[in-house]
Amino acid sequence: MSKAYFSPATFRFLRALDRNNSREWFAEHKDDYERRVREPFLELITDMQAPLTKISPHYRADARKNGGSLFRIYRDTRFSNNKLPYKPWQGSRFFHERRHEIPAPSFYVHIQPGDCFAGGGMWHPEPDALKHIRGFISDNPAAWKRATQSKAFREHLTFWGESLSRPPRGFDPAHELIEDIKRKDFAVGENFDEALACSTELLPWVVATFKRASPLVDYLCAAQELEF
Repeated sequence: MSKAYFSPATFRFLRALDRNNSREWFAEHKDDYERRVREPFLELITDMQAPLTKISPHYRADARKNGGSLFRIYRDTRFSNNKLPYKPWQGSRFFHERRHEIPAPSFYVHIQPGDCFAGGGMWHPEPDALKHIRGFISDNPAAWKRATQSKAFREHLTFWGESLSRPPRGFDPAHELIEDIKRKDFAVGENFDEALACSTELLPWVVATFKRASPLVDYLCAAQELEF
C-alpha cells in the first residue's frame, strides 16, 4: 500500500527557508524541518530499499540521519561566493555499494518548490571517469543506443548538464555518437510537480523512473567496470 510522504507543509517550509536563509531562522524552525522535510524523506529512503534491490542488488538506500542517502541541508560555503547557510531544497542519492572505491553512477530524488525531479547517472564525473565513459561509448555504440534510445527512455527522460563545443581530443569527429561523446555530464531525469510529490503515487513513480534510467546507469557501471 503506497503512502504519502511529503505534504504542502514540506513546500511551505522550503519556500520560507528560501526567503529567510539564516542560522537564526533555521534554529527557530528546526522542528518544522525535521517533521516536514527530513523525517518524511528518511521514510521514503527506507521504503526505496526493497524496490531498489530489485533494480540492482548493488545499489543502496541508506536511511541514516547523517552520512547516508540524504544530502545535508547545510551548504558548504567555504569555497563559494554564495554564503547563504542552507539549501532551499532537499535531495537524496541512492549509491553503488563500491562508491568509495570507484566513481559510480547513482540514482537521485530532488524535492524543491518548482523543481522536483528524479533520475540517475553521473553528474560532473572526474576526468578519469569521464575518459572511461567516452571511450566506452566510442567502442560500444550499439549498447549505448539500446540504453538511451528506447521508447520509454525517450518519452520520459531528458539528458541534463553540459557538453563540449567541439569533440574531445582523440575522438573521431565523424563518430555516429559524437554528440553523446561530447557530454560532460551523463545524468538523466524527469521532473514532477508538487501534487505528485504530496501524493501516494510518489514512491511508485520514483521506482518507475529509476527503472527507466537503469539501462543508462548499468552502462555507466560497465564503463567503470562495476557490477550492476
